[in-house]
Amino acid sequence: MAPMLATLDHIVIAVGDLDAATEVQARLLGRRPSWCGVHPTYGTANTLFRLENVYVELLAPRGSGSFGGLLTEWIGRRGEGLFALAFGTPDAAAAAQEFRQRGLSAQDPAEGSGRESTTGVERRWCNVFLPQAETRGITLFAIEHRSAADLLPGAVPVEDAASAISGCDHVVVRTSDPDRSSDLYGRQLGLRLALDKSFPEWGMRLVFFRIGGVTVELAAPLTATDRESEDRLWGVSYRTANVEAARRRLVREGFDVTEVRTGRKPGTRVCTVNGEPSGVATLLITHD
Repeated sequence: MAPMLATLDHIVIAVGDLDAATEVQARLLGRRPSWCGVHPTYGTANTLFRLENVYVELLAPRGSGSFGGLLTEWIGRRGEGLFALAFGTPDAAAAAQEFRQRGLSAQDPAEGSGRESTTGVERRWCNVFLPQAETRGITLFAIEHRSAADLLPGAVPVEDAASAISGCDHVVVRTSDPDRSSDLYGRQLGLRLALDKSFPEWGMRLVFFRIGGVTVELAAPLTATDRESEDRLWGVSYRTANVEAARRRLVREGFDVTEVRTGRKPGTRVCTVNGEPSGVATLLITHD
């Protein structure tokens, strides 16, 4: 029996200055925010950008609340960057039970809510968190949405859709122990293994897991001698319909972007956004 995970629902980027990060992310994605909200009981505030297959969440401490304090401590220790992966499930209680059957000490489902700052619209959900001691230091959780999907509208392109980011192609997890991490994402989370291959010319072993049309990529150096206890969420590859048009837009917006080049995957063209916006290594990709 596989855990009831259907999608990569959203990625969470921890930031200190939410307003500044929202401005940068809007220029990066070429889209206006879908949601600007607060979590009064958590002590956090967020900005959401809903793309075709995931939504991107910028999360910052705001007000009082234990989770906001934990987020402040995390940013102080690591800096801004990818903070969590949230996997979509149709049944949080069933997902928690299946996690436990696969050896993960899942917390009991916890209800949550958020309120949009300008409209007052409220969305509700139910989360199942996994202990970081069992996820190699990465915040992973399942989310069951309890509100209508259209309460979170798609992020509208600022210019033409061809130059905007359309979705997430893959997220990258850096690991020094790909066998243990593969067991976590494959056997315990139930993601489908799509590739496990060493590339001596790059000095890397890459392991790809697929869920809902998105790849979770484990990247491990072949020469690693120490097996560190923690993995690290590192980068995101965003899809765009026209990588040349997207690059031109980003250059106009002041980003430092490499020239477009042929991707490692056949039939792709890519470019890299230098400087790691909001602490996230960022690649743009077009599939021909």
